[in-house]
Amino acid sequence: MAAHRCGLSLVIILIVSSLTHPSRCDTLTKSNDNTGEKQSVSDALREANADESNAGEEMNERQWQSTDVELDRSDGTKDSESFRLAPAKDQFEEELVIRPLHSGDIYASFQFRTLWDTDFLQEGQKVSHYRLFPKSLGQVLSKFSVRELHISFTQGFWRTMQWGQPFIPSPPGAELWVWFHHTVSDVDGNWKELTNVLSGIFCASLNFIDLTNTVQPSASFKPLGLGNATDHRFLRYATLPREIVCTENLTPWKKLLPCGSKAGLAVLMKSEKLFHSSFHSQAVHIRPVCQDEQCTNKAWELRQTLNVVFDLYTSGQGKKEWSLFKMFSRTLTEACPLAASSKVYVDITDNPEGELFELSPATPLLSQAVVLGDRRTYSVYDLTRAETFGQLRSFNLLLRWKGDSGDMLRPLLHAERYVAGFGLQTGEIHTVIYNNHPYRAFPVLLMDSVPWYLQLYIHTLTVTSKSRDNKPSYIHYQPAKDRHRPHLLEMLIQLPPHSMTEVTVQFERALLKWTEYTPDPNHGFYVGSSVVSALVPSMVAMNTNFTQDQPLFSSFVPVKEESSYFVRVYTEPLLVNLPTPDFSMPYNVICLTCTVVAVGYGSFYNLLTRTFQVDEPSPPLAKRLANLVRRIRGVPMLA
Repeated sequence: MAAHRCGLSLVIILIVSSLTHPSRCDTLTKSNDNTGEKQSVSDALREANADESNAGEEMNERQWQSTDVELDRSDGTKDSESFRLAPAKDQFEEELVIRPLHSGDIYASFQFRTLWDTDFLQEGQKVSHYRLFPKSLGQVLSKFSVRELHISFTQGFWRTMQWGQPFIPSPPGAELWVWFHHTVSDVDGNWKELTNVLSGIFCASLNFIDLTNTVQPSASFKPLGLGNATDHRFLRYATLPREIVCTENLTPWKKLLPCGSKAGLAVLMKSEKLFHSSFHSQAVHIRPVCQDEQCTNKAWELRQTLNVVFDLYTSGQGKKEWSLFKMFSRTLTEACPLAASSKVYVDITDNPEGELFELSPATPLLSQAVVLGDRRTYSVYDLTRAETFGQLRSFNLLLRWKGDSGDMLRPLLHAERYVAGFGLQTGEIHTVIYNNHPYRAFPVLLMDSVPWYLQLYIHTLTVTSKSRDNKPSYIHYQPAKDRHRPHLLEMLIQLPPHSMTEVTVQFERALLKWTEYTPDPNHGFYVGSSVVSALVPSMVAMNTNFTQDQPLFSSFVPVKEESSYFVRVYTEPLLVNLPTPDFSMPYNVICLTCTVVAVGYGSFYNLLTRTFQVDEPSPPLAKRLANLVRRIRGVPMLA
């Protein structure tokens, strides 16, 4: 009976499985026809289960290799039709640009670009899988509704008159400016939480950014990505000019790369060499971009940049001879496996015939690009090609100078700033802007963010060019509130050709509370750099077709006019001394007070609480001896 019931149950299972999975029955029948033998029920069930598990594993693998997107309905339910498993459309590129400087130094610029075809800000869309784009930054964009994010950490000051213009400028210290989406209701709240999160991601002091050092520029910082946002209420800008950049900031920055520091150009990023340089700057730029000229396809772009200037004498070279091993103590062995493009560019514009320096190994690949209004020529080394590394499977670029490089052309736009005056009550801030173009005048937008403890006298503002008054065509001034917000001054100034324009404003130093001073108040207080933005006339015609394949270092800022290019210049940060009390006086007061309390109050308290008793004098020695003898003899004691 038991065997009969078991056989009947197996027959029922086969019938049900044949009705629900006819394809499996066809497979079983086909296999029976090929073998010519009957297959047992247990073998058939085992094969069906194996097919089902394999199908499940294939489905899971496809889900892991795709981007999961769920669209929520208005009633809170999931729409099964809207759930799609689209393949992740992301791309990663890396490049290194080496530019020999006329001073004998060398400028190395790394750029890593991750392009992801998705939209974090689309209503109801949730991204749950990340392939090349770092998940930590993707979650930040989604949670805080960030439209654009630009952050940089810089150690040192870029010497424009000696090195020319950098590809992507940045001020000393830390800089952060963010565009939020227009749907954000509490921008200040998002800004405060965002700075705390970024402080944890980059191991920096960004949590010290608050409303006392945050401004809302009205015209200086426009979106670099999609959209023409003009409502500056959704823009926040802040700097920390005293931020120290070290290995703790570089390590999390390298972890954002798809290959980390294990392969590709990131192998060269050795902290010991990078920070033993004259200038070091690392940055992260996130923005939405168009993938075609009609902007029908949009994507998120993440750019990680690292700029380093190696000094001829600080690095201990002693002679003008550079190589990848001497700069970074490492050589390249392979490109990043996830990179669609991996190239090394060497600027040979000033060395057309090889009379200034010798470059080895030589390469027949050349590329021309218009960078900052000038046409430059580069030798290109493609790391995705096996012949680039040779038989040793190692690429070590060598650059040996032959003669003097001559004088460098002065940049068309340059700016400086300093503090004038004497004493600790008043002073003046001088900002000097140079237009070195011989015959072209152009406007510049100057932005100054001054802390509240420097009380500006805006009625003393003067702008002079060639010893004549130069009235700004646009002025936006937001006065500071003590301990709440800084001063914000923006001006649109027309620079005459081949001129020096000086902007002067007086200020008065405030007296802080003793708890508001830094641990080293006599060192002074830092004031962030001024920002000068301008459309500078170009030496050659610029290419406005951004869809054309261009090097990464020449395509960061979109070009809208063929006759001019956008450039941003940062001045030096200021170091201002404030009226500082003698912090040794509290110590002296504490010591004096403790002494008075111990001596005066202690004695007075002792007099009030002591109990006085009359102590009878002791008998003389002879009488004590006589009493001792009388006690032994047993006679009465003497009175």
